[in-house]
This record gives sequence, C-alpha cells and structure tokens, in this order.
Amino acid sequence: MIDPARFDAAWWGGFIADALSMPVHWYYTRERIPEDYGDITGYLPPHNPHPDSFLWRSQYASTGPIDDILHEQKRWWGGPRDIHYHQFLHAGENTLNMQLARLLAESLLECGRYDRDDYARRYVDFMLTPGSHGDTYVEECHRAFFRHYGQGLEVEDCGVEDIHIGGLATLAPLILFHAQDRDALHAAVTDHVALTHKGEEMAAAATLYADLAFHLLHGLTMDDALAAAGDHPALHHPYRAWAEQRPDDEVIGSQFSPACYLKDALPATLHLAVKYAGAPRDGLLANVRLGGDNCHRGAVLGTLLGAAGAVWPAEWIKGLYGQRELRVLLERLRERVPG
Repeated sequence: MIDPARFDAAWWGGFIADALSMPVHWYYTRERIPEDYGDITGYLPPHNPHPDSFLWRSQYASTGPIDDILHEQKRWWGGPRDIHYHQFLHAGENTLNMQLARLLAESLLECGRYDRDDYARRYVDFMLTPGSHGDTYVEECHRAFFRHYGQGLEVEDCGVEDIHIGGLATLAPLILFHAQDRDALHAAVTDHVALTHKGEEMAAAATLYADLAFHLLHGLTMDDALAAAGDHPALHHPYRAWAEQRPDDEVIGSQFSPACYLKDALPATLHLAVKYAGAPRDGLLANVRLGGDNCHRGAVLGTLLGAAGAVWPAEWIKGLYGQRELRVLLERLRERVPG
C-alpha cells in the first residue's frame, strides 16, 4: 500500500532540490556560495559572475534548425568569462533536465504507459523549439544526441554512453507511474535512460535508484530500503557510520567528488539520503551548500527523501516556478496509480 503523502512528497522533492541548488549549481569553490548568495534557505535567482563556469572555454556548433538546441543562447559559449550556466532562469525555476522530467510526465499521462517513441518525439520538438527553455547550459548527452540526430541517425541510435547523474534526474515520473509494479518500473527506467545515456553503468544506477524509491514508497525506512535493494557498488559503503561520525564536506569532498560522475555522485547522494532521512529540509540545504552537481544530485536526493516521508515546507512548493502546472501533473499521476 502506497502512502499518498509519500507519493506527493517524492514528486515535489526533486523539483524543489533542483530549484534550491540552481543558483549555485556547479560551484566547486564552496566558500563562494555564502559570499555570493548568503545563507540559502529558499529560492533565489542566479546572477553573474559564476566563479567556476567553464562556458568561456567551451564551444558549441550546430549545422541548422535540425540540430540546434541552444538557439539564441549559443553566443554565451566561448564568450565572456564567468557566465552563469542558468543565468536567465527565475527564482524557483528548474534546470533543463527537470523540465524534461515534466515532459516525461506529460507523455506518460497522455499515452497511459511508457512510450519511448512518444517521449522522444516530445523531446526532439522541445529541444529544437527556440524559447522552449531558458537554460544557457545543455549537458553533453543532449549535445551528442542532437549532433547524431542532425546527421540523420535513427532516434534510438542518437544517444551515447554516458555516466553522469543528470541521466537519473528525469526518472521520478516513471518511478511514480510504476509505483505498484517493480518489474515494469525496472524495464521502463532502463529503457528511458538508454535513449540519451547508454551503457551498463547508467542502467544499473537507474535500476538502483528506482528500486530504492519503490521500497520507500511502500513504507520501508531508508536503511531498510538500501538493504532490500539489489547489489550495486554504491551500496558497499558504511553510510550510517559516516552519517554519525563524519561531516558532509569530508564525505563529499574527500571521500567522493562533488562532481557529476556516477561513481562518486551516486554514493554521495546516498550518504545524504541516509543522514537526512529524518531531517529532509536540512538534507536539501546541505546538498545546496556542498556545491558541485548539486542540482542533479539534489533531484535524486529530493525524490528519495520525499518517498521516505518528507514533509516539505509549503513555501518551497508554492515558490516553484510553474508549480501550478506541476500540481496538475501530480493530481493526474495520483489518479493513474491505485493506493
């Protein structure tokens, strides 16, 4: 039996965590976070300069409308220094991958099932439409996909092997849609991530994440969910001991990099999930302060903490940019999933 409160909190958690982290996404100079934004406890708009931005030394090229996913934003690549990756997003607005999660929810609800062809069509249309999102940065997986799409490859062949935690950020709608059927959930998440993130490492990470969320939605504690999940290298760490004995910036900084690669980002997320299962608000704010890929790490963390029973501050839900549309999608998802 799924707790409706956990179902709702799992939906909101990823969007909240991403939006909280967005202004300081990919800050690796952690001391600059409070210098630039103060003590972050709610949503803030991003601003330039971004001390760790590499857009000025990055290049983006497209051949025309069939593969141009940056449109008017491409002028910031290889341009001025210290440009914020999300410079045009509003306070409380989600980064690109979480906007794609919303797109996935729309596809699930319209089709009544996971239809990768339908999602792929929506994804292509969304990314190729100027003004569909305000993000200045698009991840490597999207750039590679549309480079291949522009070369005429079939959609199922456009993705590349990718091992970034951003590949897990879109999965909450699938987890909730299949919250009563573990086998269908495993099949759906591995099928979905393979569209843009091929490879065994990503498939295994997606299955683990989905499995943990599934067990949490069905009432397990965070520790018990980790014990019930299938074997995965990220499970082979003493998270409970670390939570009790080591500061976060030591675990995520010395033990694991705060960067985006799954090898470090997934266990970093699980450390925060174990430590803050009983204090989810503190967990999302700790994730913000740790910098690095805190948006995508946060998307996974927020979903897991929500599924574990978080009660999110009302102002965090109300303050999300586009929360009315997100609420409608949640209500429709509830109707699709029996209690």
